[in-house]
Amino acid sequence: MSEVRVNNLSNENSSGGPTISGITTFSGTSYFVPPSGDTGSRPTNCAPGSLRFNTDTAHLEYYRGDTIGWVEVEAELTEPLGNHNQKTGIGHRGILVGGGSPTGTNDMEYHNISTFGSALDFGDLYNLDRNQGNGQAGSSTRMLTLCGDLTPAGGSIHASIVHITIASTGNSTDSGNDLTVARRLNAQLSNSTRAVAAGGYEPFSDVIDFTTISSLSSGVDFGNLTVTRYFPSGAASSTRGVFVKGINSSGTNINTIDYITISSTGDATDFGDSQSTGQYLGTANNSTRIVFAEGGSPSIVNTISFLTTATTGDATDFGDLIGTNRRGGGGTSSPTRGIFHCGHDGSSFHDEQDAVELATTGNSVDFGDAANGNRFRFGVGSSGHGGL
Repeated sequence: MSEVRVNNLSNENSSGGPTISGITTFSGTSYFVPPSGDTGSRPTNCAPGSLRFNTDTAHLEYYRGDTIGWVEVEAELTEPLGNHNQKTGIGHRGILVGGGSPTGTNDMEYHNISTFGSALDFGDLYNLDRNQGNGQAGSSTRMLTLCGDLTPAGGSIHASIVHITIASTGNSTDSGNDLTVARRLNAQLSNSTRAVAAGGYEPFSDVIDFTTISSLSSGVDFGNLTVTRYFPSGAASSTRGVFVKGINSSGTNINTIDYITISSTGDATDFGDSQSTGQYLGTANNSTRIVFAEGGSPSIVNTISFLTTATTGDATDFGDLIGTNRRGGGGTSSPTRGIFHCGHDGSSFHDEQDAVELATTGNSVDFGDAANGNRFRFGVGSSGHGGL
């Protein structure tokens, strides 16, 4: 038998329901069913803390206020890899932004990392932008993309700092501030307070600079990479940032890995070598380990490697990518799971997404499809990457 005990039950309010005040106790061994509806039927005039079930995303959400709106209730629940039909967990979001080749796209999509399935529409990027920094940069609430180029091909290469509120949906915003150098195909990474960009192209760059995530401040010089290069990828713990692979200013594909201490400034230091050279597919990470799908150029491989972030040394084999061998994609992560998104196999684009469990080793499994199969060299971010 279930009971509801309240201090005070007053007359119906303006919405037609009762107002319960004081200390409220629900008891019993069954369940409580909140109101439910799709995203389009979300109320816009309700009290902060209001709770509902979103039938589009299959997640609980609560209302934080007029300027933020509805936010998913976060509870990181691990779903075993291979259990594709079990839609459990609410957890962290991964977001894919812009990209595209030869023309760009301004659409953004997201997925819930704990739930296997295809991506959902998030909103629009502030402009047709591609070739943004690769790697997850931002806090648990705000994603950043750093630099890129505006399309059509040959469009303006920029140093813009663009931000997105992860827990909501909607369009991105240009902060109005820039990093110190305009470039594209750079790496990016962050802890919870600083977002860092490194390397890039046109001009070839070894520059490392950063912005403060909370204020979106103009870029500040940090130091220089060990090797001038473009097409690196970035990942971080809360203290250390790591830059992986790339192509140097002579056009040589390299396997260089170097690192920085995020809270300080100074030049990068050699970390070790990756198992292949050239372009990445994507990086994912928790607080102690970086897992990256190697991609590679000129040859594209299915190798997945990992690093222990606190310990320098060469990359170690993690497993194999079970999807198409590809490069130029992106990676997102929760504290337990990494996903490698999209990419190009040398002749065609792919909407494939592969998942791995970060604390283990082994081959990837199919996660679901991206909404935009032509996404290539794009921005990525998540609310649960290893820098947080």
